Amino acid sequence: MRHNKSVNHLGRKSGHRKALLSNMACSLILNKRIITTEAKAKALKQYVEPLITKSKEDTTHSRRVVFSYLKDKNATAELFRTVAPKVANRPGGYTRVLHVGFRQGDAAEMALIELVDFNEAALATAPEKKAAKKGTRRSAKKAAPATEAPAVEAPVAEAPAAEEAQAE
Repeated sequence: MRHNKSVNHLGRKSGHRKALLSNMACSLILNKRIITTEAKAKALKQYVEPLITKSKEDTTHSRRVVFSYLKDKNATAELFRTVAPKVANRPGGYTRVLHVGFRQGDAAEMALIELVDFNEAALATAPEKKAAKKGTRRSAKKAAPATEAPAVEAPVAEAPAAEEAQAE
């Protein structure tokens, strides 16, 4: 059982796991999307989202804290210069994990992890989805048969003409 086990160890010792997540976080920040196994993607999501939240506040302390996790000057600069301003108004959920199938060699489940605000394809289609009309879930009332409809409409159309003739 895995009671109170919040960290996925990924089959590695702690030093190896920290180095792996640090390198993957740097790659994600620099490339905006990476493809990896599903377990690593989920572990990376838990690792990188607090760093992105920390980068919203651009202070020397927050830069040093983020650098202690990433250990890469270029990735830290990219995070504070381009990623943080773009996610400044987002309250969380900076990454998205999409399942892409199974790896050929060992059938491991693969996933694509990406930064949400940097996916141009999804951002381009988003306004079109909002413009679409929302349909109702109720069933539409059945229309009257076609033969009865003209008979019902005919007296209504003649009534105003009859009233005008009487007024003159």
